[in-house]
Amino acid sequence: MSSSVRKKISYDKMFYKIGEISGIAEIEPHVLRYWESEFPFLDPRKNKTGQRVYTRKDLDIVLQIKDLLYKEKYTIAGVKKKFGGNSSPKSTVSIKTIQGVRKRLKEILATLK
Repeated sequence: MSSSVRKKISYDKMFYKIGEISGIAEIEPHVLRYWESEFPFLDPRKNKTGQRVYTRKDLDIVLQIKDLLYKEKYTIAGVKKKFGGNSSPKSTVSIKTIQGVRKRLKEILATLK
């Protein structure tokens, strides 16, 4: 991540609107919406009024996609393959977290026996 991008990111914020993400990543909002349709792992939540609400993880994914497409000259299909097809980086993290918790619980259970 370049230093100019790091300066634009407000680390105290938990959520960002599409315009903020667009400004930080220096891409147009319509590009973000297109990426959402192409990459299932980029799936920001929507608030009560239907506005997209991006998390810090979503921002990191957007910056990775931008880097792969524009700097490393990947194709859309190449980015999908790089991220593991249709699997979500979010779900991978969640599975690893669940596996870690399960392992820890088994250790605690063994200790209690």
